[in-house]
Amino acid sequence: MQTLIVAEKPSVASRIAAALSEGAPLRKNLQGVNYFEMQKEGSKIVVVAAAGHLFTLAQKGVGHAIPVFDVEWVPSFKTDKNAYFTKKYLDTIKIVGSNSAMYINACDYDVEGTVIGTNIIRYVKTGDVNKEAAFDNVKRMHFSTTTLQDLSLAFAKAGAFDKGNFEAGETRHILDWLWGINMSRALMRAMHTSGTKRVMSIGRVQGPSLAVLARREKEIKAFKPRDYWELHAVINATQFRNARGPVFDEKEAERISAEVSKARAEIGAVEVNETKLFPFPPFDLTSLQLEANRVLRMDPSKTLAVAQSLYERSYISYPRTASQKLPYSLNLPRILGALAKNPVYKAHADALIKASRFRPVEGRKEDEAHPAIYPTGEMPARLADEEAKLYDLITRRFLSLFAEPALLVKTRVQASVAGEKYEAAGSRLASEGWLSYYAYYKPQEASVGEFAQGSQHAVEKSEARKLVTKPPERYSKASLIALLEQKELGTKATRAAIIDTLFKRGYLKGGRIEVTDYGMSVYEALNQYIPEILDETMTRKLEADMEDITRGKATEQAVVGEGREIIARLLADFKGKEKEIGTSLGKGLEKTQAANVLGKCPKDGGDLVILHSKIGKQFVGCANWPKCNQTYPLPQGARIVPTGKVCELCHTPIVKVFRFKKVFQMDLDPNCETKKGWAKRPAPTVRPAVAAPASRLLAAAVQQPSAAEPQAPAAESKAAKPRPKAKPRAKNAKK
Repeated sequence: MQTLIVAEKPSVASRIAAALSEGAPLRKNLQGVNYFEMQKEGSKIVVVAAAGHLFTLAQKGVGHAIPVFDVEWVPSFKTDKNAYFTKKYLDTIKIVGSNSAMYINACDYDVEGTVIGTNIIRYVKTGDVNKEAAFDNVKRMHFSTTTLQDLSLAFAKAGAFDKGNFEAGETRHILDWLWGINMSRALMRAMHTSGTKRVMSIGRVQGPSLAVLARREKEIKAFKPRDYWELHAVINATQFRNARGPVFDEKEAERISAEVSKARAEIGAVEVNETKLFPFPPFDLTSLQLEANRVLRMDPSKTLAVAQSLYERSYISYPRTASQKLPYSLNLPRILGALAKNPVYKAHADALIKASRFRPVEGRKEDEAHPAIYPTGEMPARLADEEAKLYDLITRRFLSLFAEPALLVKTRVQASVAGEKYEAAGSRLASEGWLSYYAYYKPQEASVGEFAQGSQHAVEKSEARKLVTKPPERYSKASLIALLEQKELGTKATRAAIIDTLFKRGYLKGGRIEVTDYGMSVYEALNQYIPEILDETMTRKLEADMEDITRGKATEQAVVGEGREIIARLLADFKGKEKEIGTSLGKGLEKTQAANVLGKCPKDGGDLVILHSKIGKQFVGCANWPKCNQTYPLPQGARIVPTGKVCELCHTPIVKVFRFKKVFQMDLDPNCETKKGWAKRPAPTVRPAVAAPASRLLAAAVQQPSAAEPQAPAAESKAAKPRPKAKPRAKNAKK
């Protein structure tokens, strides 16, 4: 009897084969694709690998009419030339798996992994991925790490086919495809009425996500700054602040400051308390993306990709998790013991083992499929720079969970001066505890002088500091992901990709996300004419329906049917307002295109404009492409503004670059003499940051600050060096 095991990636297939073989597995090759054969307990096992999704949804038949409701699964290589390499994987699996009597889906244990593996098994069993198949001889492996021990255990405990996960996943794919193709075609048709052809998209989650950003953009642009004054006094070399907070009357602020400067301060309550600062919870995917962005300046999509690589190489657990729990069943003492063999972490791991500290701090969030992200204890080897940094962040966070709380001594002093109440607050780190394990966070400290209740002191200095109210902060990609999670929009695995798509479509720009005029026109048109496309409530309702499918409380047919009814109704509304929507979209595009012109192309005199690659990277290209293929790299996550100047040496336009709080000017040619020596500059050292940790950023990200309240300045960051050239996007690129 032959058992076929389907893994999601070749690296995982190799690990599974090594874990299950009684000797060395026999590695074979067909069409350049490796697969593995072995004997186990008298039965033959074949382990094959997919390369991600080998099937994708496509429209039945041809044409560009809407609505489109008839879809089917087709091999990915038939719809996307960039996926042609997957044909050899599919052919190999079909050939070597055709005589199997048992099938095991060993793809990632989540909805997507279930869809990938199930479609492959359906195809092997029936020859048609769209055909119903019997699943009585199909099992599911469940593992959260790719260590040999965990893979062997997952094989031994393989469960029944997870039908609910598959149907929920297939439903999500169908609804997202139907929503995306129909609404995107409707948008493009509307745009065409204004005389412009352009690739556009609006998805089931893209719409509400764009709406969140557009509303913030409108709030920022409508914000009117106000002057205000903060009253401060220096008493016994300690900075005190007036308890009344911001004062919006200049004369009143100056009067109070003047009176305080002539008076003596009487000390009221003096409170000194020792406070425990507990470790932050273990990482789930969102908090990892937030923290990696904060301390490593790593893009959320990059964080997920690097974490996936570490997982496939058995160095960390499965990253696409929403859990902040580390159950006892993981054998945490064993992991600490393994980390103690790594010289980098030996001292900390040994200290925890010696003190028998094996119970970690946990957070509130749970995930039925996977625990929080943790290092497996496998000794990492040949890590790329980004992999090494992310692995260190995850491992130090893990070790800190078992350490003692840090101790902070907090002091609060009240003073009465000229009838005004003043306060001073300070803190001092009395014991590092877990902070010595997690070097990526240090609490801010402030000293306070010695005071006794009832004592009187001279006011050494009194001032009224003039400040200006700040508009609400723009979101970063990381803080937007946290907000989408709070709003239950998208999934932990898709949020970063959704944001990247909004950038690729030209709706967004900048590291601190700004909605372009074009993106705002899409929002305004939909909000005015078809607001339901932007409705969070409807999107959340469909997400809840898919969860019900997983739990057996709803059926795929019912949820897909409801989705089709909603799409048909929205398209009917859209059709009647097509011309008005197109006019609005056309005006927004014209504004954005004008803002994106940086100067003239030295090659053919065309406009040099800001473009975006398929993966959302911004670069400069000639508007006359494909006749002219001139391109230039740009710093990523930056706002680029034309200056109207041209470099005397390379004759390319000079632009001003705004990246976080760093502002500088440069010409576009990376090989210009003005940039001689740029590549020789040392890379910035990654230092522990003192900003709020990811767990607190997650909470802060969902706050909507009032326009009248003063806001704290954004954290600073160094500007990135120009990156290599990217090719302009083809006109017929996939949406």
